[in-house]
Amino acid sequence: MTLPFPSPLLPRASRTDVLTGYLDFFRTTVVAKVRSLPADHRHVSRLPSGWTPLELVQHLEHVERRWLVWGFEGRPVDEPWGDADGDGVWRVAPGTDAGALLERLEAQGGVTRAVAAAHALDEVGAPGPRWDGGAPPTLERVLLHLVQEYARHLGHLDVVVELAGAGTGEEGPPDAAAPPPPATP
Repeated sequence: MTLPFPSPLLPRASRTDVLTGYLDFFRTTVVAKVRSLPADHRHVSRLPSGWTPLELVQHLEHVERRWLVWGFEGRPVDEPWGDADGDGVWRVAPGTDAGALLERLEAQGGVTRAVAAAHALDEVGAPGPRWDGGAPPTLERVLLHLVQEYARHLGHLDVVVELAGAGTGEEGPPDAAAPPPPATP
């Protein structure tokens, strides 16, 4: 399921609703696009950078948790950098269930909405290791960063989905079957 684009012409109750509305839209669009891919395309990279659609999903899940739970709220989380090895390259364990990974991303959206609802946009985050000794940002800055992160990566995913023949832009999957994935380098 995808949500309608959060048009700036539609009224929202608050700036928090605007920001979380964009995050919800981008997140559900990422999930729909990954689900539109044939299963064997979800584990294969089509780009020189080498990331796969499932690695992108796991990255986005960790990004939300890292910035809001571990960062802004200052709560401990297991493996805040668990989306990448020490080399910064995204990794997904072999045999990872795509459905479970997509469900975790959707569940993280619920956490994001709860954190956003519990704090004012001008509230400054908790000091902690996320900020590497720097001053924590406000919730608004964190949410704006997440909107940027999702928008950028959704654009990347648009290209991957198009190369796989599973749709373009904001369209759904085409009727034609997608071509086979390229050989892994």
